[in-house]
Amino acid sequence: MGPLKGIKVVDMTTVLMGPYATQMLGDYGADVIKVESLDGDVTRLIGPMRHAGMGPVFLNTNRSKRSICLDLKKPAGREAVLRLLKDADVLVYNVRPQAMARLQLGYDVVSAINPRLVYAGVFGFGQDGPYAAKPAYDDLIQGATALPALMAQTGDGVPRYVPNALVDRIVGLTAVGAICASLVHRDRTGHGQRLDIPMFETMAGFVMGDHMGGLTYEPPLDKGGYARHLSRDRRPYKTSDGYLSVIVYNDKQWENFFKATGRDDLRTDPKFATFAGRAANIDVVYAELARIFETRSTAEWIELLTRADVPVMPMHDLASILHDEHLEATGFFPVVNHPTEGPIRSMKVTASWSETAAEPVRLAPRLNEHGAQILREIGYSEGEIAAMVRDGVTRAAPE
Repeated sequence: MGPLKGIKVVDMTTVLMGPYATQMLGDYGADVIKVESLDGDVTRLIGPMRHAGMGPVFLNTNRSKRSICLDLKKPAGREAVLRLLKDADVLVYNVRPQAMARLQLGYDVVSAINPRLVYAGVFGFGQDGPYAAKPAYDDLIQGATALPALMAQTGDGVPRYVPNALVDRIVGLTAVGAICASLVHRDRTGHGQRLDIPMFETMAGFVMGDHMGGLTYEPPLDKGGYARHLSRDRRPYKTSDGYLSVIVYNDKQWENFFKATGRDDLRTDPKFATFAGRAANIDVVYAELARIFETRSTAEWIELLTRADVPVMPMHDLASILHDEHLEATGFFPVVNHPTEGPIRSMKVTASWSETAAEPVRLAPRLNEHGAQILREIGYSEGEIAAMVRDGVTRAAPE
């Protein structure tokens, strides 16, 4: 059942960052109860779909969860959430803390009814700075942490966002680690705590960990930046019939590369012969590799470099990665039968444990699919549930 079996998580998150984190907690065995608005998580509406409200972004970030919808602006909806939290281990939310306070669900209120709760917020900015109340989205944080500037520097000079919800995913991963660490502390001490995971600070550390460079020192030794990452020639190499991802990094790999390609001239070139020489002349090194790789086909290079123990991988696109031989062998993209959506392609849990195997316990739920069940678990009668539906606090069970 996974290493987090027995942990109850109340998930008040939407879009990607929070749902990605809580999906992982669910995959690891936690009972994740997703509290949605009466309209549902907005990602239910994104992308092509077979049935309304069950789009692919939602399906791929909300498995291993149960769904209940509640109107938290109504007293009865707030009361239901407080009942859920009474014996919960974790609450995860991704609105601004000010919004939680307006709902009267701030840490001071919730911790009073459950002092063992880990109260985890994933939102834009640390609460001790001038940006505390600002809204935040992936694109905004990418821009504010220099990623588009770096893309411009290494490309055609035009700033661009990374074509992935990079911030949401990284901050979500950070939240999982922080939540699990807080659960360890709770089990040692008996006390929960408030946990803030800000997007801006998390990504500032993520980006600048690579690119602080000489700015690490005071006074600075240079203008910052990791030269290898910023080389315009650091990209997949063009072959005679396609593209290839290769990195020749340490001295042993370079020696193997020289032998495999017969380039004894490079072995004695000071720009190529040592790690320091290559680092100082990285643009020259990458440019020469680009010329070399155009001389053979992709298949020829993969065979040659694999035999020489030089790191090489194919350059996939979104279609070809589904048929990668390693991912096919490990069953990474299983086709599973969703109870309402039919056959869908899923993705396996990437971490593995020798004693507590983890796998998705259920596929992504329909809106309010488990609402009545969850309300019964926290003490509501059938009559009370019917009244909540009548009063617009929740919805009827889906067909």
